[in-house]
Amino acid sequence: MQTPQLFNHPLTKAVPWAVLFLCLAVYAYTGNYIIAAVPFAFLFMLLVGVNWKTAYWVFLFTIPFSIDLNFFNDTLATSVPDEPIMWLMLLLLFVLAASRPALFQREWLTNPLVLIVAAQYLWLIVAVIYSHMPLLSLKFLAAKTWFLASFFVLPMFMFKEKKDYRTGFLVMLIPIFITILIVVYRHAMIGFNFRRIEIAIGDVYNNHVDYSTVMSMFYPLLWVAFLMTKGKGPFVRVPLLLIILLFLPAIYVTYARAAMLAVVFALGLAIAIRLKLAQWIMPVFYALIASLIIYMATDKKFMDFRPDYQHTFMRKKFTDHIVATFRGQDMSSMERLYRWIAGVRMSQDEPVKGFGPNTFYYYYKPYGVRSFKTYVSHNFEKSTTHNYYLYMLVEQGWPAMILYAIMVMVMIAQAQKTYHRFKDRFYKLCTMGVVMMFGAGFINNFFSELIETHKVGSLFYLSIALLVLLTAKSKQLEREEKETAAATQ
Repeated sequence: MQTPQLFNHPLTKAVPWAVLFLCLAVYAYTGNYIIAAVPFAFLFMLLVGVNWKTAYWVFLFTIPFSIDLNFFNDTLATSVPDEPIMWLMLLLLFVLAASRPALFQREWLTNPLVLIVAAQYLWLIVAVIYSHMPLLSLKFLAAKTWFLASFFVLPMFMFKEKKDYRTGFLVMLIPIFITILIVVYRHAMIGFNFRRIEIAIGDVYNNHVDYSTVMSMFYPLLWVAFLMTKGKGPFVRVPLLLIILLFLPAIYVTYARAAMLAVVFALGLAIAIRLKLAQWIMPVFYALIASLIIYMATDKKFMDFRPDYQHTFMRKKFTDHIVATFRGQDMSSMERLYRWIAGVRMSQDEPVKGFGPNTFYYYYKPYGVRSFKTYVSHNFEKSTTHNYYLYMLVEQGWPAMILYAIMVMVMIAQAQKTYHRFKDRFYKLCTMGVVMMFGAGFINNFFSELIETHKVGSLFYLSIALLVLLTAKSKQLEREEKETAAATQ
């Protein structure tokens, strides 16, 4: 896409500086940063009209910096500035769809991953219709709509050439890296204290789980980028290597066990794809989980693992935390079991339609087993199941959970086929990067439900969208190679 002449005009280039000065003046006068951001919002809307592709890159850049705000006693919550931009991206998608319907390529529309996500969205509508709390579920549906528009559909219009993949990587690397530097600096000031990591994070991320998940998902892309820069010289490779070396200790000092496991799983997934064994990962995983559930359910064997309330609490040191996990005396692990048992029992009352999106917190406590309660079972933060499969099962029923389970299998299997179909090294590495990012997200979400959060969910759905595009690209290049070979015979 060529940049319009208006966008290159000297007066147009002076507008951002004028707007910045105006914002500072408004903030100095009012002391309200939300009001001060209004001129920036106006400028961004102009940018969408003049060059929407650049506006999308700016949008991705804002996500790691966005913070959650609650209004009117938590009845209205949003993250700024990224969620208001998502509303605008949804409107942009409608305009693009109406003006350029040919952009929706048949190969994209018929991809199994697209069909699964579409089925998930349609079933979500059904779950909302039959929800026990319709208003809360409608808010969830609205948020999911502009979320999918921004991170699953719009990337189809954005990632056309190799330079687009490089741009997308950079516009997310820079802000993510800056937020990590901020958190690591704050954490260092308090001696990397295990119990005070949330203080170091502050408003930059929701909590240490959100923060560690973003890092563990983005980490594989750094190695992919490093491999791509082979021969580029030290001015490119050395800074990238330093960032890679910073990420690992930064992930460790979050003290998030799931994020550490996610990095290992992503590496294992890459090896399995190289060896053409990845299609077996999820069937084996599901078989093991099913066997474990059957074992625990038989004669209520799970009751043997109930915690000792007095000795199940948060430890002061991470090493003690790990030891307590294996002894069944770690509070966060036992609280997960408490929620999981409640979720399974809830599903028996609403197996098909679920209780409705956004409703778990309001119904789960009567279904919990008192023997598994911990010191944090009061759940003031209103967190949910701590497992995305059960999250789907409880709130949207068996169809939603099954669709998610199928999506994970299809994603990994399709990535393996796409990786081996490519002969172009750049696209092979891109394919490996996005599936490793997805794999890290999958592990984190097995112990949480972060796909609906803006910083984790954006990476999760971008990985799926990019694999769909890479699959189409691999088939296109394969056809061109065959046509070229046939023409030369």
